Amino acid sequence: ATTPAVAGGRAAATTLAVPGAPAAAPRLAPSRNVHIFYYPWYGSPAVNGSWRHWPQGGLTPPDRIGSDFYPAAGAYDSGDRAVVDRHMGWLAQAGTGVLVTSWWGQGGYEDQRVPLLLDAAAARGLKVAWHIEPYAGRTAQSVVDDIGYLIQRYGGHPAFHRDAAHGDRGAYYVFESLRIADWAPLDQVADRAIVLAQTTDVSKVAHFGGMYTYDAIAAGNNPQWAGPAAYCRDHGMVWAPSIGPGYLDDRAVPGNTTPTLERDDGATYDLEWNNALSPANGGPPTWVSITSFNEWHEGSQIEPAASAPPTAQSYRTYSGAYGRTGAAAETAYLDRTAYWVARFEAARRR
Repeated sequence: ATTPAVAGGRAAATTLAVPGAPAAAPRLAPSRNVHIFYYPWYGSPAVNGSWRHWPQGGLTPPDRIGSDFYPAAGAYDSGDRAVVDRHMGWLAQAGTGVLVTSWWGQGGYEDQRVPLLLDAAAARGLKVAWHIEPYAGRTAQSVVDDIGYLIQRYGGHPAFHRDAAHGDRGAYYVFESLRIADWAPLDQVADRAIVLAQTTDVSKVAHFGGMYTYDAIAAGNNPQWAGPAAYCRDHGMVWAPSIGPGYLDDRAVPGNTTPTLERDDGATYDLEWNNALSPANGGPPTWVSITSFNEWHEGSQIEPAASAPPTAQSYRTYSGAYGRTGAAAETAYLDRTAYWVARFEAARRR
């Protein structure tokens, strides 16, 4: 799992037994064509000086956190090198070669975590791309300025993502891109940045270099991706539909009416991977984006969840996923991701 990725995610295959999958599912080096959304926004008193993000929903860490699951790594700090190294090992195990880090502006908390993240990613042969969030005052021009800043500040690092198949340009996902109507300033960075709009509406992607969806709920509900996929193919754009294992935010956002997407012991994740790869949906796509590695508040994570979580409140576990129980279930979604990454790379080569 520590073998550095190569362009296109191809490498000598080994074998991996995955419950619920063929016994000899091939594993490749981490794929540069599989991107996963990563959240470096967590903090603890030991490292950050106070809890950050875990108290969402009015809860009191470390045993009571704003999630319906509990991390196997505990209520960790995103600035803890040991934690980040462990995350990179898990991402490599999952075969995901590019982590797309949540980024909330120049100099912000998440930006301060970037040097550590880059160093830890480089040690595992992984790359770091960018999820530009709707920070206060975000405009099309500020996003252009942000891209310039990210390239100038971090572009010399070996873990800085650039896609060899697309002119060695980096990837910049823009969350809730429809908040801004006119994206003409993006033309200033088109030669060095693949900027992806969060939409399937092809009338909203002028000046963008690609499209993604983020929404794991929509991905499991007959998503009708053939049109956006064809549009991206015909216009030389990247199509990176987003898939995930489930969605559950009841504890983080009490009273929220967002639907829950049950994991169904992994069946939901398999369905969404199939939707992304299906020729009926224009598959296989340019990239697959996964929601998420560690968005614990929304229950979309594939990061290992504790099989014996604290008893301060009732937490769910991954027990039952792909036939696994107990501690063996903690890494079920990592290993299933590796299985699907191999399937995706095989489909791309056909």
